[in-house]
Amino acid sequence: MSKAPRIKADRETKDETKAGNYFVSNYPPFAFWNDSDIQCVESMVNSPKPSERPLGLYYHVPFCRKRCHFCYFRVYTDKSTKEIRRYLAATLKELQAYADSPYLQGRKPEFVYFGGGTPSSLSVKDLISLTDEMKRILPWEKAEEVTFECEPGTLTEKKLEAIKNLGVTRLSLGIENFKDHILEINGRAHRSEEVFKAYEFARGLGFDNINVDLIAGMLEETDENWSDCIDRVIDLSPDCVTIYQMEVPFNTGIYKTMKEQGSLTAPIADWQTKRRWVNEAFERLESEGYSVTSAYTAVKNPEETKFVYRDSLWTGADMVALGVASFGHLGGIHYQNLTHLDQYCESIETGKPVVRRALLTNEEELFVREIILQWKLGRVYPSYFQEKFGIDVQERYAEVFEAWERAGDLEKREDELRLSRDALLRVDSMLYDLFLPRHKDSA
Repeated sequence: MSKAPRIKADRETKDETKAGNYFVSNYPPFAFWNDSDIQCVESMVNSPKPSERPLGLYYHVPFCRKRCHFCYFRVYTDKSTKEIRRYLAATLKELQAYADSPYLQGRKPEFVYFGGGTPSSLSVKDLISLTDEMKRILPWEKAEEVTFECEPGTLTEKKLEAIKNLGVTRLSLGIENFKDHILEINGRAHRSEEVFKAYEFARGLGFDNINVDLIAGMLEETDENWSDCIDRVIDLSPDCVTIYQMEVPFNTGIYKTMKEQGSLTAPIADWQTKRRWVNEAFERLESEGYSVTSAYTAVKNPEETKFVYRDSLWTGADMVALGVASFGHLGGIHYQNLTHLDQYCESIETGKPVVRRALLTNEEELFVREIILQWKLGRVYPSYFQEKFGIDVQERYAEVFEAWERAGDLEKREDELRLSRDALLRVDSMLYDLFLPRHKDSA
């Protein structure tokens, strides 16, 4: 039997989709997070609280009805009610420890995010019990935004009403596609009929902000199907539309099949096609009055419809991470929790640390992190970085920005550097130009 080829992550993303993560979700790269910096997290939470720094809370729900073939998150599809409730109890114990610490004591979150997995897979009873206790431990009354991710097939009108009563202001529906065949072949649990029912219920209940997710380039997606998906979204008229370009990380079902077949190229649309589809979607949404506010989002009313979670994280907010495999950021320290459910629960129950890896960043790395993440908005403001970090970004990145400008990717305005639409659609592959030299080879 021939050995499967060694497949490297595709950084340039010019042609066919190859395996690996090209989406830049944080900085420095995860390859630099380590065991030795775990102690820094404990040291930080035992230090005095900062005078000014926004605080957020991320809660990971690792349970799903099915595992999508493109999913690379830590999720479980086979847990009993007893196991789920054991997990919920463990997360509350973790939250209590943070709330009692000197660094967090008395602080209140400005945003709360329930991600997954599938938060909406929890029962109404468990959701109410969980969030009542969370609010008792770390009150939410200052939270400007509470986001809740949902899989349409898990929603009923009763559950959506309960979710709204929890204080959720931003409901995010993982639709991905409207064609049942494509949903099925990509491993999604829901079907299109459930999408329309869930959306109708949600809109009727008056959520402040309804976001819908789409993925450009799913298995067997076509031009005709993509155009139809945009038609359906426009008909729904959500407050926000988030569109991701399909990638194939190494720990996905699609990659497993590629490896078995010895294939270097993923069986999905190439990068040019995916970017064309996203551009077509953005242009049609703009014609309907939407504004493109990042490489992935179009918003109906940007003055009123915010994404506090994203914008706070990308400007250096603290975020407490709760649950298995979750990622947090406290006082310039990145960290991730243990990545196996039983190990996480046992560690909480026996009073052992649950952080798996961490990274203490310096001031320069914090600066690079923020400029990298903010470029995903399609624009950066030099005065922000000069005031916060004392760095002239145009001088610091003169060669990079000149190259972008010559390529037609960058436009310089008064206190604003703006990417072209073409550059915005491939911004993640451009961000490696800004990495510190020590981080480039291991990204």
